[in-house]
Amino acid sequence: MKHHNGLKTAVLLGAMSAIVIAIGYAFGGSTGVLIAAVIAVGMNAYAYFNSDKIALRAMRARPVTEAESPQLYATVRELSQRAGQPMPRLYVSPTMQPNAFATGRNPEHAAVAVTDGILRLLTPAELRAVLGHELSHVYNRDILISSVAGALAGIITMLANLAIFIPLGNSDNDRPNPLVLLLTMILGPVAAGLIQMAVSRSREYEADADGARLTGDPLALASALEKISAGVDRMPARADSRIAEQSHLMIESPLRGGGLASLFSTHPPTTQRVARLREMARGVVR
Repeated sequence: MKHHNGLKTAVLLGAMSAIVIAIGYAFGGSTGVLIAAVIAVGMNAYAYFNSDKIALRAMRARPVTEAESPQLYATVRELSQRAGQPMPRLYVSPTMQPNAFATGRNPEHAAVAVTDGILRLLTPAELRAVLGHELSHVYNRDILISSVAGALAGIITMLANLAIFIPLGNSDNDRPNPLVLLLTMILGPVAAGLIQMAVSRSREYEADADGARLTGDPLALASALEKISAGVDRMPARADSRIAEQSHLMIESPLRGGGLASLFSTHPPTTQRVARLREMARGVVR
């Protein structure tokens, strides 16, 4: 599964790179492509090296000591040692919505955060299963992949914004091309949504399976996902909130809604994730 997902990601990113080059050349020639690429890659390089700080700040997460959260430390230390990986930094967010996420560009710079809501909701076995899922994201280098996908989406958005300044046809006036304006409003968000949907959904399934193998308890993760999903249903985040900006990192999307919101969801349906975990517990290989 891991190799198949890696191949699909490589194909996706290669295809999107080709589209970026084609659009950039059509709108602004080689100069337009170069300018957009340099700016977008620079911005995303900053986001990549500071991804943990950005995410933790958005969630208002604070670092916790072992004296404050001995059980949390004991669980993460046990799982890290089982995986043969370094101990990540641990944070707690005051958010009452039950959720958790991991961030950092590699295991040596990783951080795992949980919300107050999830600490109050889950049993120790369920919380351990969630932590196994989040650690698996770190070990699978999912943050790196998300950063590359984000860079491509940023380049596409930048090209669309530069296209505003292209005049309409051969007219002497400087009115923008209506088609270009339409692309400006649609192209960037759609490209970003498609990239995140294609990359993140497969990564969630993989982290579920790897986390269940790490903890040896797929049913605990299935139970935790059901509780977390129900908790998010009761208190969904606003689409314009800072929490929503980090939705792709969460174990469960903090947003709720249909239509385009569900089309571009970065998470597969919870029912499908739970079904896979239960099949895994029965020894059924998908």
